[in-house]
Amino acid sequence: MSAKGAGDPNRRREPVSITIQELQGKRVYIESYGCTYNHADTWRLEAILEDLGCRLTGPDEADAVVINTCTVIGTTERKMLRRLTAFTDRDLYVTGCMPLVQRELINSVCSPRIIHPDEIHEGYPGAGTRGPGATGVVQVARGCVGRCSYCITRLARGQLVSASPEAILDAVRSLVRSGAREIQVTAQDVAAWGLDRGESLPDLLQDITEIPGRFRVRLGMMHPASVLRILGPLIEAYESDKIFQFIHLPVQSGSDAVLERMQRGYRAADVIEIVDAFRERYPDMMISSDFITGFPGETDEDFQKTIDLQRRAAFVKVNITRYSRRPGTLAAALKDHPERVRTERSGALLAETNRIYDLYNERWIGSEVPIVATEKKMPGSTICRSPCYLNVIIKEDLPFGFSGRAVITENRRHYVIGELVSRV
Repeated sequence: MSAKGAGDPNRRREPVSITIQELQGKRVYIESYGCTYNHADTWRLEAILEDLGCRLTGPDEADAVVINTCTVIGTTERKMLRRLTAFTDRDLYVTGCMPLVQRELINSVCSPRIIHPDEIHEGYPGAGTRGPGATGVVQVARGCVGRCSYCITRLARGQLVSASPEAILDAVRSLVRSGAREIQVTAQDVAAWGLDRGESLPDLLQDITEIPGRFRVRLGMMHPASVLRILGPLIEAYESDKIFQFIHLPVQSGSDAVLERMQRGYRAADVIEIVDAFRERYPDMMISSDFITGFPGETDEDFQKTIDLQRRAAFVKVNITRYSRRPGTLAAALKDHPERVRTERSGALLAETNRIYDLYNERWIGSEVPIVATEKKMPGSTICRSPCYLNVIIKEDLPFGFSGRAVITENRRHYVIGELVSRV
């Protein structure tokens, strides 16, 4: 037995599952990481805690600390471990993806209590939560139907479980009544919604767009293989002016050989088919994507095919990730590229992506577009969205939900500057 034996009070303990009720009446500090779905769980938890008489505070005055974790890549995992370590002397609670798949790793740095995400959903039923500003989030499903060889989120969230149409429609109605003007529909794969229920996303969108009120829906990440199943009807659904002309297609690679090793279930030509079909119908549509550079076995020729696909598809707002081995995944057994190779390829793809982003934004300079005010990050300015989800910054303090028209005056790459010309 090691020096830290069974009677040693400093010995690490297994994390313990608890109920949220144990936080009743406490001052609680929450840190939230990861995707929109994860942040929506945090907003649910905040509402539950407030009903329990808790007060949300900063870290220094908190009786308890909650970390809502993400572990999608190694860099994020290491950040989570640093944040957990920072609160080892506190009454610490952990939720999110990490405790679902990496409890032993958590246990190696701290001894927290675990809040299972299912408990959050049981304590705050329904599919919708208010986000910041004039945004609302509807969690339409959890899990996926994919079998991606590198993905630890799939292991954490499990098989696809879709919310019922009734729950989703009720959530949208409630959010619109509460003043939400941007409804963010989120899941690990939004396009897969309904596959487990014998239903389809385009039909759901038709029902959503018939809800009265002034709002637009921003659809979250959609796996290309899932989009291919519903491509025609999905394109038709985007005809409604209640849906932002924005789609997020996480492509990951432009090489068919790499896509096969990733077990993505589509080819590069399928991606072009999707992009061309949408752009033929909606020329101004913003199409974003995700790429992984340096996946095991990716050759220089494979990577060039990724560059070529990015040039051909002209994805805007691209998330580029250097491949990161994730425990428990099939790809974890494959030989990695050196970090230098992954970094060089990431830099080359980023340079091409930035060029495309600038071209997309510059086409709007001098144009007048409708806008709606949705969020604020700094005093004296407001984040607005155009119909194609262009991030328009107006240098005025506008009320949330404000509608008007603006002329685009400057490109700042990740956003544009607009000048207000009329109010609606």
